[in-house]
Amino acid sequence: MRYVYILLIFAIAVVLFLFVFQNLASVAVSFFSSNLTLPLSVLMLGVYLLGMLTGGFVVALLRTLVHGATRKPKQD
Repeated sequence: MRYVYILLIFAIAVVLFLFVFQNLASVAVSFFSSNLTLPLSVLMLGVYLLGMLTGGFVVALLRTLVHGATRKPKQD
């Protein structure tokens, strides 16, 4: 089973490197008055990481809200 995991990691790494090398073209990103030029693969990686971060915050917020809504009130 260990070799299956190693093979999967290797396959994912190969696909990732192929993606990066096929998307080396620079793109210009403008946000308000800021301009930034960077490779497309770097931009996509940044967007993916930002999405993971904000998605984690949304899940944590929803868990907190659900936990607060289902908690029984204290009886004095």
